[in-house]
Amino acid sequence: MLTHQDNEMLTRTGTGTPMGELFRRFWQPVALSRELPENDGPPIRVQLLGEHLVAFRDTQGRVGLVEPKCPHRGADLFYGRNEECGLRCVFHGWKFDVTGKAVDLPIVPRDSAYHETISIRAYPTREFGEIIWAWLGPKDSVPEVPQLDFGTVSAPHRYVTKKLQECNWAQAIEGALDTSHFSFLHMPAPSVPSNENPDAPADERRLRWIREDPMPRFSILEHDVGFVVGGARRTDSELLYWRSAQFALPSHSTTPSTLPGENHFGYTFVPIDDENCWIYTYVWNPERPLSEEERAHLKGGHGVVAEVDENFRPLRNRSNEYMLNRVEQKTLSFTGVRGVAEQDALVQESMGRIADRTIEHLTTTDAAVVRFRRTMLKQAKDLAAGTEPSAPRHHEGFRLRSGSWMANEGVPFEDVMRERFGDPVGRVIAENETVTK
Repeated sequence: MLTHQDNEMLTRTGTGTPMGELFRRFWQPVALSRELPENDGPPIRVQLLGEHLVAFRDTQGRVGLVEPKCPHRGADLFYGRNEECGLRCVFHGWKFDVTGKAVDLPIVPRDSAYHETISIRAYPTREFGEIIWAWLGPKDSVPEVPQLDFGTVSAPHRYVTKKLQECNWAQAIEGALDTSHFSFLHMPAPSVPSNENPDAPADERRLRWIREDPMPRFSILEHDVGFVVGGARRTDSELLYWRSAQFALPSHSTTPSTLPGENHFGYTFVPIDDENCWIYTYVWNPERPLSEEERAHLKGGHGVVAEVDENFRPLRNRSNEYMLNRVEQKTLSFTGVRGVAEQDALVQESMGRIADRTIEHLTTTDAAVVRFRRTMLKQAKDLAAGTEPSAPRHHEGFRLRSGSWMANEGVPFEDVMRERFGDPVGRVIAENETVTK
């Protein structure tokens, strides 16, 4: 469990908070590129880390991210005209470019100092992996965007989306790092028999091993930008079934089940405020393009990709009890809720908008959750004491993979990762692949 003070530090990300300042030392997703599909198109509202902002794509295709209040009288620039490389306030025509500089003040005399001094707050942006990223930290020290693996492959090899989650960012990512819950939350109903046929498809056997061994043995290895966690479960033979998941600062994670040739899945968790977050979810396959059939499945909700509406809110959500079906809970699935992503949201949001970690009773299967909390709290406290995080400068170190593997009893986790990925912590060896950046 955490103290009340540490729980507050972990979960509060507003301006001036220790965790908020840490988040601002990393690039943050602010929108999908397709949310601003055209030059001079409509601006969109953006909220992250408690800040209300407006994003727009200008005539040259550059993305601006600016504060929403016009400095003249405070009118909302969301209603502004996006024209000729700037966002123009509809009240009195003041116009600002993507850097926040006033480029036209039609009601101000030409000899006024206003033309040189007026500006609005603006944040640098980059596009990577079909996501618009923003830098909210010190502008005298802007690193490269983290080279997450999904963004280094060409567009046909990936699918990118997002979903709204109605709880604090930390309990959402803790759910992703807690891989022991797969033995229950995502299982078929107990009345559905396990397939014990040794010739059964690999995914059926993996499902049975996860169900029958709810206490995997965990190992954790640190790397330059976070850590990788591996859980070993018993199988039908002398081999162990390993599942690994990555954590990269401050809020990136990957899923644990991928075998060679299968699709990889990952997430980035972005605080909207302290009680809501966006989960950017991406699916990629370094070896081949995703098929049209796969894309259709993902658009309709598949695996950790939720089925969402036009505003990226899951169709099954807290307002409709996730469309829980008690008959299906008895006969079909452990929860009676359809969708892995929706099942995750159910338990994470059920903890409350901000979970009270002072009343928990943790066990050995919570090893990754404990390491995550210690890592984040140490990073935030170190920054508050004047030590800047080093991870943002290791942008290539964010290119990480995770997944499943079989290994003999006694093989160290780093050797399992080396056999699976060619690297002891799952870093991608770029020389062996063709990538686009």
